[in-house]
Amino acid sequence: MISKWMITSLSSVLALSILIPTANADTLSELEQRQQEMQQQQSELNSSIGEKSGQINQNVSKLEQLAATIADLNTQINDAEAKINNVQTEIDQTKIEIDDLKKSIEELKQKIAEREGLLKERARAIQLSGGSVDYIDVLLGANSFVDFIDRFSAVNTLIEADREIMREQAADKELLAKQKKQVESKLAEQESRRSELVGLKASLDSKKTEQAGFVQNLETEQNRLAAEKGGLENERTEVIEISSDLEEQIINEQARLAEIARKAEEERQRKIAAEKAAAEARALAAAEEEARVLAEAAEARAREAAKEQASEKAIAIEEARAQAAREAEAASSAKAESAKAKPAIQPKAAAPAVSSPRKVEAAPSSNSMFIKPTSGRYSSGFGGRDIGDGAESHLGQDIANVTGTPISAAASGYVSFAGRMGGYGNVVILTHSINGQTYATVYAHMSAINASVGQAVTQGQNVGSVGSTGRSTGPHLHFEVHIGPWNGSRSNAVNPMNYF
Repeated sequence: MISKWMITSLSSVLALSILIPTANADTLSELEQRQQEMQQQQSELNSSIGEKSGQINQNVSKLEQLAATIADLNTQINDAEAKINNVQTEIDQTKIEIDDLKKSIEELKQKIAEREGLLKERARAIQLSGGSVDYIDVLLGANSFVDFIDRFSAVNTLIEADREIMREQAADKELLAKQKKQVESKLAEQESRRSELVGLKASLDSKKTEQAGFVQNLETEQNRLAAEKGGLENERTEVIEISSDLEEQIINEQARLAEIARKAEEERQRKIAAEKAAAEARALAAAEEEARVLAEAAEARAREAAKEQASEKAIAIEEARAQAAREAEAASSAKAESAKAKPAIQPKAAAPAVSSPRKVEAAPSSNSMFIKPTSGRYSSGFGGRDIGDGAESHLGQDIANVTGTPISAAASGYVSFAGRMGGYGNVVILTHSINGQTYATVYAHMSAINASVGQAVTQGQNVGSVGSTGRSTGPHLHFEVHIGPWNGSRSNAVNPMNYF
C-alpha cells in the first residue's frame, strides 16, 4: 500500500516538473547568444586596438629615430652655419686686408709711376745732353777742393739715388706682383670654402626639409591612428557597457529560473511532506484498527476460554461427587482412595498477546550534494595552473575520458544555457535550488549537447558527451560549481571536489 503511494507521489512530482513554464527560455538563450557576440566583438576590438597601439608604437619609434636624425642634422647645420660665419668673418677680414693691400698696391703703383716719371725725366735729360752724363767732367769742373768734395758727394748721391730708385722700383714691382697674387689666392680660397660650406648648408637644409616632411607625414599618420584608436576604444566602451547590461539581464533571467526551481522544489517537498503525513496517518489508523481488531479477538478468545474452563470445572465437580459416592460404598478403601480422588486443577489458557502498532518509516530524502557528472580520471584541479599560455586561474575540475563518454546532471535543475560559448566550446549550464540555496553547474568542452534551454533535468540525466571543443588540449569534461547564478566573471566559482 505504501509502495503504491510512493510511486503515485513521485509520478506527480515528475509531472509537475515537466509542466513548469519555459516561456522565457528562448529569451535567456538569445541574451547569452548576444553576450557571446558582444564578447566576440569586444575581443576583435581589443585586437584592433592592440594592432593600432603597435602601429602607434612603431611610429613613435620612427619619430624618435627621425627626431634623433633631425637633431643630428640640426647640429651639422649649426656647425656648418658656424663655419660659414667663421669663413665669412675671415672673408670680411680678408676683404679688409685686400682693401689695405689694394691701397698699398695703389701707393706702390703711384711710387712706381713717380719713379718712372723721374726716370723718364732723367732719360730725357740724358738725351738732351747728348746721350750720356760724364761724372768725371762734373768732378773736374770743381772750382775748389770744397766744391770738389761737394760735387763728389753729389755725384755719389745721384748714383746711389739712381740705384736706390731702381732697386725700389724692382722691389715694389715684385711686392706688387706678390701682394696681388696673395690677395687673389686668399680670396679664391675663401670663396671656395664659402661655396663649399654654402653647398653643405644647402644639402643639410634639403635633408632637414625632407626629414621634416617625414615627420609631418608620421605625425599625420600618428594622429590618424590615435583618432582610430580613440574611436575603437569608445566603441569598446560601448560594447563593454552593452555586455555588462546583457550579463545583468542573463543573471536576472537565471535568478528567475532559480526562483522557479526553488518554488518547484518547495512545492515538491510540500507535496511529499503532505503525502508522507497522510500516509503516516493512514498507516497509524490502519495499525490502530488492526490493534483494536486483535484486541477484540483476544477478548473473545478469553471469554470463550473462560466458558470452557467453567464447563470443565463443573464436569470435574460432578465427577468428584460421583467418585465420592463410590468411595463411600467402599468403606475399607475410602480413606486411601479419597486422597487420590481429588480433581486436578487445570491451568488457565494464556491470553493471546496483543501486538503494538507498527511504526511506518518515512521514505529517505534525496541526496542534496552533487554526483560526479562523468566517469574518468581527475586531470586538472581547481586553482592556479599553466598549460602553456602562462599562469592562469582554473575555476573548475577537469575529468579526462574518451570522446563520447556520457555526461550526467550533477543535480536536478533547469537548463539555463545550452550552446557554444567562447573558450567553453559546447557547454551546458544548469541552475539548481538545493535546500533553499541557488547553485549553477557548468559542463564544458562537450562533443555533443543533449539538453535544451528551459528543460527540467533530474540528477543523473544525460545532458551531453565528453569532447574537446573550445579552448581544450584533449577530450575531457570541464566541470564548474557556482554558489548562486553563473556570471561572466565566474566570481562565485568554488572547488567542485568539496561538493561531490
